[in-house]
Amino acid sequence: MKKIVVVFILALITTGASAQGVDFGIKAGVNFANISDAKQGATNLDFSGRTGVVVGAFVGAKLNDRFGIQADLLYSQQGAEFDGGEFNLDYVNVPIVAKVYFFKGLHLQAGPQFGVVVNDEAQSVLGEVINDIAVKDFDFSGVVGLGYDVPLGLRLEARYNFGLSDIQEDQGPSGKNSVVTLSVGYSFL
Repeated sequence: MKKIVVVFILALITTGASAQGVDFGIKAGVNFANISDAKQGATNLDFSGRTGVVVGAFVGAKLNDRFGIQADLLYSQQGAEFDGGEFNLDYVNVPIVAKVYFFKGLHLQAGPQFGVVVNDEAQSVLGEVINDIAVKDFDFSGVVGLGYDVPLGLRLEARYNFGLSDIQEDQGPSGKNSVVTLSVGYSFL
């Protein structure tokens, strides 16, 4: 967790150093999450989506008229559902995205995301915890998305987070996070 905070602070310092306009605010939205490429040995596992929330803060800067950078610190509910229960994975994520502006306000986003698990459990339909899941503490993902900076400080974003690392330890089933996020933010600056 300390590493995530350090990365977030470094991103803040770096973006503010040479920026035209610093952007700082809060955001909230909804996640449509799943686990892709899920396998147990040679057997494909069948998961369906989990809907969760994402909330946090962002800091960014527009470096010139066409390029910017943004770092977020987000609490993100992810995971999936399966026959008879659900697989809850909650993370503190730090995506750091480059922003390429097409015209005023509309931009493409892409970059890495670093996540730390804060909750990992599987629950049956009856709500009881099934077992202790051997989930990796750290998740590395890629992020792509579109955003629009609306006047009056509003920020609209749609992102796709695709896992680059398996979520489970080597002895368990394999699978990667796959998350579509829709969020609304407000910039204080």
